[in-house]
Amino acid sequence: MFQKITCLLLFCISSLLFSQTKISGIVVDKKNKPISYASLVFKGSNEGTLSDENGKFYLESKNTYTVLKVAFAGYTTKDVALSKSVNYNLKVIMDGEIVLKDVVIYKGKTSKKNNPALVILRKIWERKRKNGLRIFDQYQYEKYEKIEFDLNTIDSAFMKSKVFKGMEFIFNKLDTSKVTGKTYLPIFINESLYDVYGDNKINKEKSILKANKNSGLGNGEGVNNFMKDLYNDYNIYNNHLTFFDKSFTSPLSTTGIDVYNYVLRDSSYIDNKWCYNIEFYPRRKNELTFKGDFWVNDTTFAIKTINMAVSKSANINWIKDIFIEQEFEVQNDSVFLLTRDYIMSDFSFSKKEESKGVYGKRTTLARNHKFNEPKPDKFYREEVNFLDNSVFKKDNDYWEKNRFEKLNKDEVGVYKMIDTLKKVPKFKQMYNLVSILGSGYINYDWFDYGPILSTVGYNEVEGFRLRVGGRTYFGHNDKWRVQGYTAYGFTDNKIKYGISGKWMLEPKNRVIISGGNRRDVEQIGASLMGSNDVLGRSFASSSLFSFGANGKLTNVNFSNLSIEIEPIKNLIFESSISHKILESASPSFSLDYFTDDTYTTTQSSVTQSEIGFQIEYTPNKKTSGYGVERSIVDSPYSRVFFNFSQGIKGLFNSDFDYSKVQLFYKQPILIGPLGRTNLTLELGQTFGKIPLGLMSIIPGNQTLFMIKNTFNNLNFYEFVSDRYATLQWDHNFQGRLLSRIPFMRDLNWREIIGIKAVYGEISNENKLLNATGLIYKAPTNPYWEYSFGIGNIFKVLRIDANFRGNYRNIPETNNFTIKAQIGFYF
Repeated sequence: MFQKITCLLLFCISSLLFSQTKISGIVVDKKNKPISYASLVFKGSNEGTLSDENGKFYLESKNTYTVLKVAFAGYTTKDVALSKSVNYNLKVIMDGEIVLKDVVIYKGKTSKKNNPALVILRKIWERKRKNGLRIFDQYQYEKYEKIEFDLNTIDSAFMKSKVFKGMEFIFNKLDTSKVTGKTYLPIFINESLYDVYGDNKINKEKSILKANKNSGLGNGEGVNNFMKDLYNDYNIYNNHLTFFDKSFTSPLSTTGIDVYNYVLRDSSYIDNKWCYNIEFYPRRKNELTFKGDFWVNDTTFAIKTINMAVSKSANINWIKDIFIEQEFEVQNDSVFLLTRDYIMSDFSFSKKEESKGVYGKRTTLARNHKFNEPKPDKFYREEVNFLDNSVFKKDNDYWEKNRFEKLNKDEVGVYKMIDTLKKVPKFKQMYNLVSILGSGYINYDWFDYGPILSTVGYNEVEGFRLRVGGRTYFGHNDKWRVQGYTAYGFTDNKIKYGISGKWMLEPKNRVIISGGNRRDVEQIGASLMGSNDVLGRSFASSSLFSFGANGKLTNVNFSNLSIEIEPIKNLIFESSISHKILESASPSFSLDYFTDDTYTTTQSSVTQSEIGFQIEYTPNKKTSGYGVERSIVDSPYSRVFFNFSQGIKGLFNSDFDYSKVQLFYKQPILIGPLGRTNLTLELGQTFGKIPLGLMSIIPGNQTLFMIKNTFNNLNFYEFVSDRYATLQWDHNFQGRLLSRIPFMRDLNWREIIGIKAVYGEISNENKLLNATGLIYKAPTNPYWEYSFGIGNIFKVLRIDANFRGNYRNIPETNNFTIKAQIGFYF
């Protein structure tokens, strides 16, 4: 009896272990050339995949199959016998090209005429607004989201690396990806529960976070915001899907027939609904497209399931693969609702198959849908600064009862592994190094030293300059913060400093008071729009990478006190009072002005007090944090900024009475697969008599690098004004044009064009006030310049060629410049 039970148990265990099928390999033709986007399906099932651009594939199933069905337009369908459950490095040779009407089909290009797949696709377009949540006036549901990061492509050499000495125990959690077949090690997990409400009548949606838990690397709220930026929500019925700041053409797009091939492969019952199976793959390489397939219902033409993978040749950096799976369930016999959404990204420095990387995986589940239960409009109003810390403190019992699906053994192990790793000194060192690279600061308990990139600088007045500084830092959501610095120039032998403080008096509407004082050397005129940030960026110490002489620097003693409030999300009102003293920092530069009506007496310094009022509106801006300082999550958003400044003569020995009005507007525009456009408009005028130190200097750029909102071919102080208007436009095609050129396609370069223009005037009374020796020039005939650039060189470098459109015969100026920019972009 015991022997029978033992045999039965062994049989059950063996069945569990081996009742699955794994295959990988390559599909080629008789000439051994890879076949891209061949269809591979386990015979007798709906489980399949497409080969990639290089003909390679991986397919895994929990069930046992003995035959693999391989098909491709122009070739005879082939059945490949699977001799065992795990078959790696298969080589499938397709032969016997099919001849249709005396035309031999080789490349798998599908016709746009008489294609049954396109007939179904057009039905999807007609019905897409009658499917899913869109057909209801209001909706609500519960959502569970799980995000995981894993090290992948782990081999024995990687595990034996000295980097992991003392941390070898982490490799006990290795697993194999069902999507790629690669080994991976889970290193981070983040779970969230939400209640989601939406109103299609007013086009509003609100997600309320109920609980959050992560494996311990970083603040819960900060991690959540990072994840939201990394994985934006998307709707597969939209024409374009945005991932990692790139606009991909959806396979369900009304323009999809221009960039995809579609093939009707199969039809079958799924959950008692008759569905069609359509495969899709790109018509061209290097475009932001997918390969994959979907099952669609034959009456509602709603998607039942869809699987997509970004083509490996797509022009996107640091990401080797993106896989997407969505499942829809039928409700009320005709409504298909998204119940499961899975996306996996393979982050890597290289797109080579053997390169190591990090999987980023997000799983989203939805349940308990309710419909047509309206909420008042104010319910959907976004809260300015609400943080409920209790959502990050739910215990294990809560999660066991409320998560939609149980964690597997590896996911459970991540929580335990991170707790152990935190006690390993070497891991602490690695974690601290990554934190320094990310923030620019070195943390010592409650104090941050930095920013370290500002330690060394150079300019013509100070020579080489050393700077040390720091800030208080108790945590991401500090209610107050003090920061400061001191610097020393080895040529002028002077000490500079700056100190400022901020305190959030009322968190709900972010009532913040701030103030400080700075004494330093500055490049006035690097920006038309001033700032009340006492420790804001100074361009004076960047001359190590500049061209032409520049001694037009100013000693600035600037003090400011301000209060701001954010009554509505992303709408900020600020009032301020400031006092500054300006003096030339170089004997070759003068700020002199006449002080009498006979124009015989001059003064070399400017003392000025101002009161100011600012309004800033940034719709769709995403931020991280609820403290006195927040981080901006990198996403395109509009910005409108209005500034009014009133100079008051006599206040703290102030020299001038004047009024200044300024407006700044920036609008990014995503144009689907054609890339992104940025439009920037600046307007301003000063009413009253003012000297050079208070004028609006048209911002030049004498560095070798690009600086936002400056004119790349202008010198500092080349144009001055008291009334101005600027317009800047640039467009990044994201490689759309160069991808059509065969010999440049594999470079993945991205083309950028731009044009900038400025108009300005100077009043006669301000011209008469000038005693600097500098001849005032204003661009009364609008100055303009244009540029052509190539980005994504070595994935990090952009180089622009800039040309003057006019004012080309001015001595000591540049009609042509080359500017560079370094950055990490997807």
